[in-house]
Formats: sequence, structure tokens, C-alpha cells
Amino acid sequence: MPPHGDDAQEAGLMRSMLFVPGDSPRKFEKASEGKADALIIDLEDSVVTEKKAEARELTLAMLKSRPGQHQLYVRVNALDTGMTLADLAAVMPGRPDGIVLPKSQGGDDVRQVATWLEALEAASGITVGSTRIVCVATETASSIFGLGSYKGCSPRLTGLMWGAEDLSASLGATEKSSGGVFHSPYRLARDLCLMAAAAAEGAPIDTVYTDIDNLAGLEQETRAARRDGFSAKALIHPKHVDIVNAAFEPTDAERTWAEKVIAAFASNPNSGTLRLDGQMIDKPHLRAAQKILGQP
Repeated sequence: MPPHGDDAQEAGLMRSMLFVPGDSPRKFEKASEGKADALIIDLEDSVVTEKKAEARELTLAMLKSRPGQHQLYVRVNALDTGMTLADLAAVMPGRPDGIVLPKSQGGDDVRQVATWLEALEAASGITVGSTRIVCVATETASSIFGLGSYKGCSPRLTGLMWGAEDLSASLGATEKSSGGVFHSPYRLARDLCLMAAAAAEGAPIDTVYTDIDNLAGLEQETRAARRDGFSAKALIHPKHVDIVNAAFEPTDAERTWAEKVIAAFASNPNSGTLRLDGQMIDKPHLRAAQKILGQP
């Protein structure tokens, strides 16, 4: 069976990635008490320019405290701000599990950050290559055209997250969705990010849900994301964590189907196609079953 609950955190799986302001140790402590698979300590949007330097110091202290089983990521400021390298230099001694790069334009941005990380890892006694990178890949109109460049850009690339909030400003759009359904430009960005992540063999990460108190809507959106192939979701409120984690769990019916598929191929190792419950199954079904059960 796939890891679940606390076991999922220990296995390093990402279903829920909760943003925490980089200038608020109190909110970090509260978030650390929950079951988010990853905490993203934010140096970008949640910290005003005047507090960036202080937030870097606080973020380093949060990283060094490392409570619980959470993976710890840091969202740095975008490359076009000129602050990215200073962010990285300040936080890397805290050995974050990964870096979240906002407003990424494509594979070249990943390579730039990877080059800096290599030097900073060596300086901090961290295994070179161990710090992962997640890109927020759809925050500008131009970034959409770079989605195909992530494939093969760096072994550090762990996932692509799509973002809707900044994309609105880039497009000049006045409304993202109606009745809980994203409008066409956002559906396009979402779907292309999903495909780009799959092509790059990274995790596709769904955008944040901003209607904080609409928990039914959150569950519906998360289940739709899982149905389409997303494996994780970014979050902005601790009360969303348990709902998102549960929505990404395989159902009993899915587990049963996956176990039967794997057993069928184990019993017929030389067969490329098999008949199961009246349906033809082949190797893509086997890969899908292994993914459901968390098998490599």
C-alpha cells in the first residue's frame, strides 16, 4: 500500500505544500504542528521589501529549528528582482530541502539557480546536487512559452507549480473564474504546466485555493487536480492541509484495481497484454497501478 498520513511525510512524498511567511516564526511554528508534507517559507510576496533582510535571518533560524517530518522549502524572490542570490546565500546554511523559484521563465532560469546552489552547497558542507528546485512556471504570459524547456534542464528540478494570481496581472484579466471554474486562459496555463511537468519527469503541483473558508470547493478542486494528473497542491492556510492530503489518497477501489493489475503481470512476466475482469490491460496500466501504490 502507498504511504499515507505521517508515513507519507517520512517517505518524502509531496501532496500538500503550505506557504508560511518568512517573517513570521509564530506562523511557522503553527504550521509545523500540522501535517503538510512540505512547508514553503516565503521570502517573496508575503514579505515587504523593507523586511527582506530581516526575513532572511528569520528564515535561516526556522530552517535550523527543523521541527517535525516536513520537507522545508524556501521561496526566494524572482530572478528579475536582483535579490535571488542574496536570498540563497542567506538561507543555504540552513540546509533547505529545496528552493521554490517564482516567475520562472524556463529551463535557463533553473540552470542559473542550480549554478548558484552548487557553489553555496559546497560552501556550507552540503552534498552538491541535493537541494531541489520547484518552479512556479505560469506567472507571466511569456513563461507559458518556456514550459517546453524544462525537460532535461537540471536533475535538481523536482516539480512545476502553476500559479494564477500573478498571471492575472500579466494578462490584464479582471476575473480568474466563475462558479469555481477557471476561465480559458487559466485552464490553458494549468493544462500546459501539467504536461510540462510530466515531460520533465517532475511533480505537477496545483495552484493555491484562495477561497479560504470554502472547504467543499477546496476538496472539489483538489480531487479534480488529482483526477487530471496533479500529484500535489500549494496551500495558503493550515486548515486546508488535511483536506488536500485526503483528496490525494487513492480510493479503496483504486488500490484494489492496482493490486490486481500488478499481481496479474507478476504472474505473467512475459506478457505485454493481459485480460483482467473482461478488460484488456497493458504496460501503461501497470505503470498507472504502480503509481497509485507508490511503487517505483
